[in-house]
Amino acid sequence: MIKRTFDALAAFAGLLVAIVPLCLVALLVKATSQGPALFIQVRVGRYGRTFKCLKFRTMVANSEQTGTVTTAGDKRITPVGRFLRRYKLDELPQLWNVLTGDMSFVGPRPDVPGYADQLQGEDRRILELLPGITGPATLRFKDEEAILAEVSDPQRYNDKVIYPEKVRLNLAYLDNWTLRRDLGYILVTVAPGISHKLGIRHRLGLD
Repeated sequence: MIKRTFDALAAFAGLLVAIVPLCLVALLVKATSQGPALFIQVRVGRYGRTFKCLKFRTMVANSEQTGTVTTAGDKRITPVGRFLRRYKLDELPQLWNVLTGDMSFVGPRPDVPGYADQLQGEDRRILELLPGITGPATLRFKDEEAILAEVSDPQRYNDKVIYPEKVRLNLAYLDNWTLRRDLGYILVTVAPGISHKLGIRHRLGLD
């Protein structure tokens, strides 16, 4: 209840503050490449329920048909999209997903259908969590696209190495949740320089 109340109030305030930037980014995306401003994709949420996850479109239209794993230097990413991804501005529309209760500010990133189906035993407990905009696994693998660009088979490396480690990190988050830790993850996400100076990143075990 505490987590959900915080999410709803913070998402509502965030949307009020960000309404003008959201409109400007949408116009920029629309004006610089063909396709819609928003990329809407079905993702797996809490208890395995699916929902429509919102993002600003950062790739050429219909790019998801050629694969869901993205690497640094991916030719499908538009010039504006590259900027948005670098500063995580493409995730801003997910404030609406948080407000409606499909997502939380902090939690596992929502997966496309297929990954949650592979979870077995204790690992399935992460489906008790609302997916999040940020979280320990997201922050630990903030350079995921660069990592995948260095391996010969990005899809296999993601499935066999990165994804299992994300599951482990998200289970630890589930077992050790506090609102204070959530606030820490949010601060590390929006103000990495300040959080580093304050030692927050180290205390959260992200170094």
